Amino acid sequence: MTPYTRRDALRLMAGGAAALQLGRAADAPPNILYIMADDHAAHAISAYGSRINRTPNIDRIAQQGVRFDNCFCTNSICTPSRAVILTGQYSHLNGVKTSNDALDPERQNVAKLLKGAGYQTAMVGKWHLQKDPSGFDYWNILPGQGVYHDPVFIEMGTRSKRTGYCTDLIADYSLDWLKRRDRNKPFYLMCHHKAPHRPWQPDDKHAHMYDGADIPEPFNLFDHYEHRSQAAANATLKVGENMTKTDVKRDIPPDLKGDALRKWAYQYYIKDYLRCIASVDDNVGRVLDYLDAEGLAKNTLVIYTSDQGFFLGDHGYFDKRFMYEESLRMPFLARYPGVIKPGSKNADMVLNLDFPETFLDFAGQRAPADMQGRSFRPILEGHTPRDWRQSMYYRYWMHLADHGVPAHYGVRTRQYKLIYYYGKALGSSGAIDRDTAPEWEFFDIQKDPHEMNNLYGDPKHEKTVAELKKELTRLREQYQDNDGV
Repeated sequence: MTPYTRRDALRLMAGGAAALQLGRAADAPPNILYIMADDHAAHAISAYGSRINRTPNIDRIAQQGVRFDNCFCTNSICTPSRAVILTGQYSHLNGVKTSNDALDPERQNVAKLLKGAGYQTAMVGKWHLQKDPSGFDYWNILPGQGVYHDPVFIEMGTRSKRTGYCTDLIADYSLDWLKRRDRNKPFYLMCHHKAPHRPWQPDDKHAHMYDGADIPEPFNLFDHYEHRSQAAANATLKVGENMTKTDVKRDIPPDLKGDALRKWAYQYYIKDYLRCIASVDDNVGRVLDYLDAEGLAKNTLVIYTSDQGFFLGDHGYFDKRFMYEESLRMPFLARYPGVIKPGSKNADMVLNLDFPETFLDFAGQRAPADMQGRSFRPILEGHTPRDWRQSMYYRYWMHLADHGVPAHYGVRTRQYKLIYYYGKALGSSGAIDRDTAPEWEFFDIQKDPHEMNNLYGDPKHEKTVAELKKELTRLREQYQDNDGV
C-alpha cells in the first residue's frame, strides 16, 4: 500500500472528526455487506443514468452514499475478477488467469484476514473459483455457473437441489445467515448473485416485464468496425449473428441477416437481461430493509457492484472480455452512514484490485505487502490522496478461447486508452494455441467516449502514443507482469 502524505493524514483526521460529529463510533469496525451481481453493466442501473431500465433499490445505495464513475476491473471475465477481489493481486500472481483456473484454497484472501481480525465471515451465491471457499465461517455456493431455476447449492460441502428461483434463494440464504450470526462480532458477508449472466432466464414475477415495449437501442448497435482493429471486427460476440435459440428463447428466423437480425435479437435478449436485473434489485431491497429493521444500517458498509461490465448491444456486442469501456467499467455504489456523503459522485480511478485493501482498512487492518491494490477508504470519506493513480493496467489472457477475443493488455488514463493485442496463447488454460497478428488500438476517450475511431498510427498522436507505451511498460513492471510479450 502507498503511504499517505502528511497532508492526507491531516485530511483523514478532519474526516474522522466529521464522522464523529455525525454520530459514528470511531473505534467500532463496520459490518461489511458486499453484494455483487454477475455481468451487471453500470449503464443498466438508473443511478448511472440508464436509458433502458430502473433499479430503485440499488439506487438507494447511491442516494444514501456514493457512486463511483471510474471503477474498473483488471481482467474482464468472471473467474479472474473474483480472484482479484479476494486476493488483491493481478491474475498472473494469484494464478487465476482464465475461467478454467482454480483459486488455491491455501492462498491468502481478504476473508481469512478479516476473520483473523475478529469478523464473522460468510459467502453465499456464485463462487465460480473451482475449489471450495476458504476463509469463511459459512459458505453456501452454486456449483460452477449454477442455474436460474431450482438450482443445486453446495452448503459447507453438502450438495442438494433447492426449489425456487436462484436470485431469491441467494437473498434468502444471506438473510438466514444474518439472522443467526454471532451478534457479538462484526460481519463480512459476500452475497454473490448469478444474475444477470447469460442465458438470462427471468422468474415468473418478471417474465412479462417490458412486453409490448421497445427498449432503446445503443447508437452503435449497428457498428461495423470500419475504423477499428481486426480484433474488434472478428470477435464472435455480435448480437443476433452469434446468438442461439437459448439466448432469444425462440427460433431465429432464417431470412433475417445483418443489421435486421441484430435489431430483432437485441429486443429479445435485452428484455430478459433486464428482467433478471429486476429480480436482483428486488432482493437487494429485501436485504437493505432487513438492515434498516434491525438497526444495522448505521454501522454497515454496503457495497453494490458487478464482477465486470457487459456490452448491452454497444458496438453490436453482448458479453465482455474486451478492454472497451462498457466491458472494463464496473458499477460501484457504497453506503456507510456518517462516513460516506449521501448522494455523492466520484470520478477517481479505482480498481477491483483495491477492494480487499479497502475492506481491511475499514476493519483497522494493514493489507499484506503482496497485495497490489490500495485502499480507497480516504476517497469514500471524501478526500482523494494527492498521489492517487492516474492510470490503470488491464490484461485479458484467454486468447481466442471464447467469442474469438484475442489476448490483450493495455493502459487507460483519464483521457486516453492504448490496447495491445499480442496474438499469442502463452499456454494458459482455456486458450486456443493459434497465433494472430499483433495490433494496437489507441483512443481519445474524452473526444471519442464510445471508442469508435482507432487513432493508432495517426502522426498527430505519435508523441502521446509513445508516452502511453512508456506508461504501459512502467505499470507492467510495477505489477510484476513481465513475460516478454
